Amino acid sequence: MYIGALTLDILLGDVHSLKQKRSVVRPLIAEVLRRFPAVAVAETGHLDLHRRSEIGVAVVSATASNCDEVLRACERLVAFHPEIELLSARHRLFNEDED
Repeated sequence: MYIGALTLDILLGDVHSLKQKRSVVRPLIAEVLRRFPAVAVAETGHLDLHRRSEIGVAVVSATASNCDEVLRACERLVAFHPEIELLSARHRLFNEDED
């Protein structure tokens, strides 16, 4: 069993309040869930900043290559949104044999 984790650090465009931030981040998270129903996704960081957000995505799979493929597809989906700028993406892969 493999667990893949993706952390996306994003900069939001013309956002001036936390309410506007939610109106951008929530639909983005919903779209990732709609396109990839087998992943878990949530806003995981920069909760008090209105122009930054961190989104975490996790997936469990039998193969490392499938984990990587799903996480890269999620990253591309988020990166192609014109209202945000993807600052960084961090991929991590965990195996049940690791301590």
